Amino acid sequence: MDTLRPFTDAAAVARYAEETPRKVPGYADLHRMTMLLLAERAPPDADILVYGVGGGLELKVFAEAQPGWRLVGVDPSAEMLDLAREILGPLQRRVDLRQGYIEAAGQAPFDGAACLLTLHFLQREERLAVLRHIRRRMKSGARLVIAHHSYPEGSAPQAWLARSALFADRAMQDVAGASHFAQLMSKQLPILSAADEEGLLEQAGFSEIALFYAAFSFRGWVTTA
Repeated sequence: MDTLRPFTDAAAVARYAEETPRKVPGYADLHRMTMLLLAERAPPDADILVYGVGGGLELKVFAEAQPGWRLVGVDPSAEMLDLAREILGPLQRRVDLRQGYIEAAGQAPFDGAACLLTLHFLQREERLAVLRHIRRRMKSGARLVIAHHSYPEGSAPQAWLARSALFADRAMQDVAGASHFAQLMSKQLPILSAADEEGLLEQAGFSEIALFYAAFSFRGWVTTA
């Protein structure tokens, strides 16, 4: 699966800022919760890394709420970074947007990091490598917040993906159609169970792992470097 292709398609990028909040329950609240969790450990003049920054919607929340934070946003899609510049407007002067993968973040130690709606595109070993790269770029005691598709241990991921599909399409009442869509998604995305997610965080060198967000097939964790 070419995971980058949907984020370089002009039509898909144009719809991103409108469609994503509809698909993810409590999307704006997830951004605010992420900011608050990072702020518990990060100083007022913190350096914060956001990996997989997409259209920059979380960057806008962080920049508005924390005027002293210096933000580095990394994403492989030039088109999505252009959208982030548009969404940030005057706030982009406080954000260093970098095209590329995790290596583009540089080596400067960060006071906090976030990776939202990104890791579910990566296979297990690639996901672990990214988490390790992020950990090496964080100060000891700094917070990492992640959120993406996952599912409870012992249940079928397709069932949770189907529920998310029904949530996203307010007009959809076709449970069978949602189940078919979920089966396709589960083949395209390497979705892991919550227990596997927490295991990868431990392997990457994180501790104090805690679930703070759960909404159908979406889950979020806060953890400490």
